[in-house]
Amino acid sequence: MSKNLLDLYTDFLISSFSRTTATGLSSILGGSLSHDQITTFLAESKLDSKSLWLHVKPMVRELEKAKGNGVLIFDDSIAAKPFSEENEIICYHFDHAKKRHIKGINFLSCLFEKDGVRLPIAAEIIEKDEYFIDQKTGKGKRRSSVTKNQLMQKMLSVAQHNRVLYDFVLADSWFSSADNMRFTKKVLKKEFIFALKSNRSAALSLEDKLQGKFSPIDSLPLNEGTPISVYIKGLDFPVSLVKRFFTNKDYSEGVLYLACSDSSRDYSQITAIYQKRWSVEVYHKSLKQNASLEKSPTRVKRTQTNHFFAAIYALSLIHISEPT
Repeated sequence: MSKNLLDLYTDFLISSFSRTTATGLSSILGGSLSHDQITTFLAESKLDSKSLWLHVKPMVRELEKAKGNGVLIFDDSIAAKPFSEENEIICYHFDHAKKRHIKGINFLSCLFEKDGVRLPIAAEIIEKDEYFIDQKTGKGKRRSSVTKNQLMQKMLSVAQHNRVLYDFVLADSWFSSADNMRFTKKVLKKEFIFALKSNRSAALSLEDKLQGKFSPIDSLPLNEGTPISVYIKGLDFPVSLVKRFFTNKDYSEGVLYLACSDSSRDYSQITAIYQKRWSVEVYHKSLKQNASLEKSPTRVKRTQTNHFFAAIYALSLIHISEPT
């Protein structure tokens, strides 16, 4: 893989306002780089999560020099590809924000955030590599042989292997399984702050847990601003549970439940740390708007994957800071 070609391609992705085609890049360069050279680069490169880490590692190490540790943030998103031919990585995924299925690339991101700077240190494309017949509808569907929670734990293990300095793992309720909590706290010896759904079950004491006395967390005596210690069903250690009210864009009121594994943290610390999770939403939006993630007409899985990681490379060079 030519580093010069990668640099040119990532610059192209950042500066482009339309579809990012090999013909378009060749034209911008006045023909000094041919269409075939660009397509060969996309077809033969092997950009992946490992190469992404090698790309951002110097920047991560520079951030780590400052006092304190960062946080790791996990979330998934969908890069819409409505007109592309379907394959293992471009297929239909349910978008929880839009409440409908969207055709595109579903991917999981791991961001390292510190001092208002966020860097992608790992990313995985969700591959629906298994084809099956839905017994209810009789229609053929795709599914992944690896779950997102399994991918998350794999990415956490890699971050541990790479000695990334962080204190907390942050994620929304879609990644707050008891298995992920146990893995983070018991295996990695790290802390977490995860959002919980209101119907998640918890016990108010170890005695209640042992007796099987669990209740939905929205029925517990929990006041905003005051954490309580509870045992989430499926865990053998307590967590601090907090409730936070917030206002939606339509001025309706919502409730956020957070589980923190570090019992020494108070309400303001827990909510302030979890607030950093929002940066992954900004990151995903910027990846689509500023790095041409959805603008490539590539048709083959390999070239689509290489374009995907090139877009992440491109955005990491911008060093987007936390919005004020």
